[in-house]
Amino acid sequence: MNPYLDEDLVSLADHARRFATDRIAPGFQQRDRTRVLERQLMREMGEMGFIAPELPERFGGQGLGCLAAGVIHEEIARADLSISYINLLASLNSQILSHHGRPEVVAPWLRKLVAGEALCAIALTEPRGGSDAGNLRLKVERSGDHYVINGEKTSISAADQADITVVFGRTGTVESAAHGVTALLVPMDLPGVTTNRFDCHGQRAIGRGSIFFENVRVPLDHRLGEENKGFVQVMQGFDFSRALIGLQVLAVARVALEETWSHVAERQAFGRPLSAFQGVSHPLADFDTQVEAARLLCLQALWLKDKGAPHSAEAAMCKWWAPKLAYDVVHQCLLMHGHGGYDRGPMEQRLRDVLGFQIGDGTAQIMKTIIARTRAGRHAVPA
Repeated sequence: MNPYLDEDLVSLADHARRFATDRIAPGFQQRDRTRVLERQLMREMGEMGFIAPELPERFGGQGLGCLAAGVIHEEIARADLSISYINLLASLNSQILSHHGRPEVVAPWLRKLVAGEALCAIALTEPRGGSDAGNLRLKVERSGDHYVINGEKTSISAADQADITVVFGRTGTVESAAHGVTALLVPMDLPGVTTNRFDCHGQRAIGRGSIFFENVRVPLDHRLGEENKGFVQVMQGFDFSRALIGLQVLAVARVALEETWSHVAERQAFGRPLSAFQGVSHPLADFDTQVEAARLLCLQALWLKDKGAPHSAEAAMCKWWAPKLAYDVVHQCLLMHGHGGYDRGPMEQRLRDVLGFQIGDGTAQIMKTIIARTRAGRHAVPA
């Protein structure tokens, strides 16, 4: 029994797991090798209602709430963490677009995102750094009824695959820091937009790369939020995605634990199952306990969001703890599979996939600062 999941949510999770097992899991390793994200699979997910179900119906969603998005998200991630990026990017960006965009501009894109007919990236990180996100240098200048963008964003998930991107750039002075940043919705087929793709350690189907802007003209009505206030306004949506990331990586840890418990119960050594040795079973028991606790924290953060209650600290806890825990869990599970785990296969791919979340989307140090400011007050934990 889970205090945050009622019968409807459990049924929704079962529905998503069946789809993920049948349609996503079989291509898990193949996608890692080819680095291809199948658009047909995206459309199938959209048809099933698995993308951004929390969006209101007027934007193509189902109005099911953030917990519904969470239970779907973790079932997709069990099968393939890279594919679950479709859910993550859609939920994060659709929150930004629906709350801060002009309806006539963003509504058609939101319906495409929900239907699995478009992919939306988010471009915040720059070559000079990612954690100090208020210190951006991408230049955004007004020119008549357009903004003109020049500069580079880097380490952007789905950089070379996205149809649209939420781009943060500087419209104010450097001294104005976060209060001089504006967010824009940028169609990726505009003249002057080019991309590349990195050869990353994991998450290879979704990919990561740079986006280059050379005199890219974006209509003024594509601004998200107010000018010079985009960072302050739009970044509030990241609490939602941080909780989703926690469920995403913990889903990988959970399936790794399930497989490892079965393995050590069946594998024999010295005439006994491996699980009979406390040096094997106790570390797994420790990690199983922590994963269950971390998952409850993530669900609590989404429950608080659905209730309209503050959840920034809880979301930050999810973001720093879950990725580290998931990596440690999968690492231990790989070791317990011996040479078979070290070979190219599901376990080593999971290890590579979850590692990236200790780097991207906010480091552990930044998350702990957010927690400290929430608890002690911003004045007590200055920048």
